[in-house]
Amino acid sequence: MKQKKKFDIVGKNVKRTDAYEKVTGRAKYGADLEFPEMLLSDQFRLDTVHAKIKSIDILEAEKVAGISAIITHKDVPGKNYIGVLTDDQPIFSSDKIFCAGDVIALVVGKSENAIQKAKSLIKVEYAELPILADYTKALEPDAPLIHPEMKSNQIVHYPLRKGNVNKGFAESEFILEREYTTQTIEHAYIEPEVVVAVPHYRKDVYKIYGSFQNPFTSRKIIAKVMGLPLTKIHIIQAEIGGAFGGKDDSMNIIGARACVACRKINKPVKLVLSRESDIIESYKRHPYKMKYKVGYNPDGRLIAMKIDILADGGAYASMSPFVTWRSVVQATGPYKIKHVETDVRAVYSNNPYTGAMRGFGSPQIIFAQESLMDEIAENLSINPVEIRKINGVQQDSVTTTGQKLDSHKVSLFEVIDKARKEADFLTKFRQNEKNQPYEILESSELIQKKYILDEIDFSALKKTNFKGIGISCSLRGCSLGAEGVDASGALVSVQNDGSVYLLTGLAENGQGLRTTFSIVLAEILGLEVSDVFYLDYNTSNIMDGGPTVASRSTLVGGEAVADAGNIIRKRIENVLCKEWKLDNESDFNFSSRRIIENISGKEISFADACFTAYQSGINLSAYGWFNAPDVSWDEKKGQGLAYFTYVYGCQIAEVEVNISTGQVFVKNITAVHDAGKIINKLGALGQVYGGVATGAGYGMMEELIIKKGKIQNTNLDEYLIPTSLDIGNIDAYFVEYPDKFGPFGAKSLGEPTLELTAAAINNAVSNAIGKRNYNLPLDLEQIKLGKPLYVIKSK
Repeated sequence: MKQKKKFDIVGKNVKRTDAYEKVTGRAKYGADLEFPEMLLSDQFRLDTVHAKIKSIDILEAEKVAGISAIITHKDVPGKNYIGVLTDDQPIFSSDKIFCAGDVIALVVGKSENAIQKAKSLIKVEYAELPILADYTKALEPDAPLIHPEMKSNQIVHYPLRKGNVNKGFAESEFILEREYTTQTIEHAYIEPEVVVAVPHYRKDVYKIYGSFQNPFTSRKIIAKVMGLPLTKIHIIQAEIGGAFGGKDDSMNIIGARACVACRKINKPVKLVLSRESDIIESYKRHPYKMKYKVGYNPDGRLIAMKIDILADGGAYASMSPFVTWRSVVQATGPYKIKHVETDVRAVYSNNPYTGAMRGFGSPQIIFAQESLMDEIAENLSINPVEIRKINGVQQDSVTTTGQKLDSHKVSLFEVIDKARKEADFLTKFRQNEKNQPYEILESSELIQKKYILDEIDFSALKKTNFKGIGISCSLRGCSLGAEGVDASGALVSVQNDGSVYLLTGLAENGQGLRTTFSIVLAEILGLEVSDVFYLDYNTSNIMDGGPTVASRSTLVGGEAVADAGNIIRKRIENVLCKEWKLDNESDFNFSSRRIIENISGKEISFADACFTAYQSGINLSAYGWFNAPDVSWDEKKGQGLAYFTYVYGCQIAEVEVNISTGQVFVKNITAVHDAGKIINKLGALGQVYGGVATGAGYGMMEELIIKKGKIQNTNLDEYLIPTSLDIGNIDAYFVEYPDKFGPFGAKSLGEPTLELTAAAINNAVSNAIGKRNYNLPLDLEQIKLGKPLYVIKSK
């Protein structure tokens, strides 16, 4: 695409194209959908997490008045066990329960009362099996096997080897070993999963409506369950009330259950999960246990790093192979290290299964590596900015995976410097250090003596709140990289009055994709965003464009839109060249719904040009396509060109910590991101604000409490997420280096905005109280009781 020097729309503040429908309540979400003769349904599950099913008796339940059918594994016409890579998850449990979210039957009826009565009459005989709740013991010889046919609880193992780590440690003057843990968290989207399966008048064809995040993935899974070709399963996405990666696998499963029921009854079947059912059944963010050993020298230069990471995959493999692959690629952060040995493993347990969530394997490792960098800086009396610039990647640096960063602008130092300057980081950091209230007790004798903190009389303190400031930074590989096929398409159809239809192979999940793609197309054709009519998403109308994950939509999907737009623009130019008898040296400008040929001065409205093309028999519809550049990966060594381009970010958190209560107040976040060319400034700011808030929740308060495989906090009154009162000011800045890939040089933004916040907050808390924390979340218990212990400094 020819780069424009001045944009009409790109980079400006553009209102969302779907704002009116959502603000007025006209938008149709899954729960709003109604169809003639539609039946309701609910799921039946056992109160157990690991058991052998001996028998299922639904005879009495089927007799309840108002019950249309009770669907079990016996009704599945195709595959009952499915998965992303490993077919280990049942649509309906038939012989075994693997986790608390497993479903044995779908009860379909005319009323909720009838359905609940029928559920109470289902009888299942089962025998409890040993529970594996501690995933850190999953690979021990005597651990119960969750899937015995796999012969191991290991889902996947990714090694990475660069240089000689033993040699590196021998050359290092200092060695630091630390262990970090992160918690299991819930996506907490406002809208629980909803699906409606509707029989088509054509034989064995089903239309399935709902809150699908990745409709084409759901189509593939449901087609397997139904034993049908892809063309007979049509997924129609309703408006979606949030996803954050959480409506992928779960929608495949409940979509399949509803479709099986629809086939048996031949009537529309609606399944709406309650909040409790959603939290019990849906997958979560992986908890990680991370061991880091790093060798470094007095000048602050990192020499060697050995990393061992264990992730809890829960009962099913799901997305664990993809999530942990990103972790192994980026586990060392945006730093140059000569000798590296990394091992990342995901394991089975009887806990809720884990999968995709915004950040996808990065928030965990960034928390560890960025906390580690601050501690090294402290040990060497180097400030946190300097330690990062000593080791940070620059232009033509080689990553841990052996990839030379020479195909895009490496802007790590720019984002760090911008954030440092805007937040006045160094001044505040030094001032806070002087005011820290604690000294860390290193003596084991003192630790034993002071293991309980009620010996400290906090009520006598004159000051309880202490300020802190912390920094974190990252590089992130854009799009899917070497973990999958990375291509997408877009269909553009210009009408003879100049209005435009647009449809893409990627799904709008609330992030503003429709608006972004409409901006790209309008900029190319010289139109207003309002001239572009974005068609409803239906898998039967366009080619599979891959999943809406990995912050790939603007980059991959936007480039496909641009490709289609440029094809049509060229056709219009050719029509006008012929009409105006121009030579090949013509220079057209499309702007403000008009087309001007700059050399001749000839001018026409876009609408009239389209009508002229129509009368000339010219096709003004085009299918654009973008296939990402080649990448590569050596599975044995963990080396290769992992991603075709990267983005860089830096966040600085300013907090206040109340040492008497342990509460952390986020006062300000300075977020600086290089996402290439910003397409919609308003949308980009929204991504930063939302990402920072989510990242702060991850860092400070969010945690699913799981005991023996069962979630204890199954609603949002007990599972806490941040409100506007928990996050102070957010200052967002963009460092724009257009990339040679992506529309107008745009890259990725959505996920990097979340990944850095928890690490920055953790470092800020350490700056405030002089105590390092190695576990998330930084809740009251962690701040007050987390090791190492501390006492008040004598004044």
